Amino acid sequence: MAPITLSDIESRLSDWRKLTTSLHARFLTKNFAAGLEFVTAVTEAAEAANHHPDVKLTYPWVDLVLISHDVNALTSRDLDLAEKISQLATERGISADPGALAELEVALDTADAEAIGPFWAALLGGEAGRIDGDDVTDPRGRMPLLWLQNTESHETPRQRFHLDVWVPRDVAQARIEAAIKAGGRLVSDNAAPSFWVLADAEGNLACICTAADR
Repeated sequence: MAPITLSDIESRLSDWRKLTTSLHARFLTKNFAAGLEFVTAVTEAAEAANHHPDVKLTYPWVDLVLISHDVNALTSRDLDLAEKISQLATERGISADPGALAELEVALDTADAEAIGPFWAALLGGEAGRIDGDDVTDPRGRMPLLWLQNTESHETPRQRFHLDVWVPRDVAQARIEAAIKAGGRLVSDNAAPSFWVLADAEGNLACICTAADR
């Protein structure tokens, strides 16, 4: 199955954005009853396609996430179902809010992921073997993704934890500007538009990340 590129997504989908590995969308249903009816329609479409999104229904909106879990990647099935869901929203006068989308990843610098990974998997998810490559995952969706980022060995107290905030690439610049205006500073844009490194007033680092150029 051919891999899905960011260009494929952007050429076909206006409501959806790729963040870390999945497609994300937020639809503004404005009330719970409209949201429930929309989710019911999405459920029928998902059953017909035999492909199912993750759904979160709240009072003013519905959040959806799509990925082909059997291959742990985006496929044409995801694009097709995303298009169908957007069509269902349009038919109901429901608009999307791509600018609200974000995903949090916690990154931990380590020179020995094999040694510390099981500890964090057990601590966060209750199972020491819950590791996929260099990611510690929680299948129940209660914990953010923990990325064990390979680095050279170093002495503490160098900062080892930092936050990766994944946003749509058309939102990244505004988010960076807001963070700088709020007292932060840009440390590096050498890897832009994949990610920018920022720091708060005390020098604590964080990254704004997008799916571009990966």
